[in-house]
Amino acid sequence: MARELHHGGCERQLTEIALALDRERFEVHVGAFRVEGMRAGELRSAGVPLVSVPVKSFWHPGTLAALCKLGSYIRAHRIHLVHAFDVPLTIAAMPVARFLSPAIALASQRSHLDLIPKQGRRLVLFSERIAHGVVVNCEYMRRHLMEDGNIPPERIHLCRNGINLNSFRREPDAARPAALPLGALVIGALCVLRPEKGLTTLVDAFALVRGAAPGLRLLIVGSGPMLPELRRRARERGISDVCIFEPSTDQVPQWLRSIDVFVLPSLTEALSNSLMEAMACGCCCAASRVGGNPELIEDGFRGLLFKAGDPADLARALREVILNPDLRRRLAEAGHDFLHANFSIAAAARRMEEVYTRLLAGRPFGRQ
Repeated sequence: MARELHHGGCERQLTEIALALDRERFEVHVGAFRVEGMRAGELRSAGVPLVSVPVKSFWHPGTLAALCKLGSYIRAHRIHLVHAFDVPLTIAAMPVARFLSPAIALASQRSHLDLIPKQGRRLVLFSERIAHGVVVNCEYMRRHLMEDGNIPPERIHLCRNGINLNSFRREPDAARPAALPLGALVIGALCVLRPEKGLTTLVDAFALVRGAAPGLRLLIVGSGPMLPELRRRARERGISDVCIFEPSTDQVPQWLRSIDVFVLPSLTEALSNSLMEAMACGCCCAASRVGGNPELIEDGFRGLLFKAGDPADLARALREVILNPDLRRRLAEAGHDFLHANFSIAAAARRMEEVYTRLLAGRPFGRQ
């Protein structure tokens, strides 16, 4: 279950895991507050039943009725396990599964708790503590939940994200989008434009390295509340003429293949889908030394790490790969090979099946 079934990394993970689970062992249903969008279409096309839980807000008068409807659906379809993939459904679905049905309640925590407003954070931790388990996508999040959420380690299950390696792959001869000039060396980022993504660090660092080589361009693909600030900052730093801003798109692989050096400057992060996708597409990657980023990038071997929020340290890393094409290629190849060897959707689905099987073992339907 997730809040919606449209754009977003969590929504894509849910959809691809749901489609990849072994149908001889699992019958999959997918629920959401809103069952419209591109992921809903993919699931319907595959014959996956969708259930709408029409929650507009947790304080709306109709919310209690919607959650009771969810409990009835779980019981009527003899659903054995309910897995919430995001924060809103962890808050909403875990109490329903735990107290209004005999199903196993499985939560997820895929971002730092500090990103959740204080009141919501209390609700999330309550829901995770009453759930039978919590899925995390990296070792950093496992430690975070143990140390800051007081979740017992035996109830935390690690299942790293997987990506569609048929879509996210190198295509050396692919044409670049028309917005990018021929011959440009492109430094880029692709993410939602929110403060925690640290994109002002990238703009400031690019201003420091602009003169390091001819034909440099900064590409930022995404939409969000930080766009006006990023445009303003580019003007103030005198780099507007070499900055390209593109809105969110479903053509993610095509844009990633156009980026020579992908930068993830997040101030906080778990296991980043964007970073994984960039590595899989053959980008040379630089990422802030936070969260799960060091689990993907071995500094100096599969990419470069820099101090979060430090434009000078990011500029240092950028200069290394701008001025050394051989290093840039070696880092890109090592990152690509690591992703393709370890992070397929099939591997993630098998691991999720192991988690489900372990939780369901010895738990016949109807037993509390």
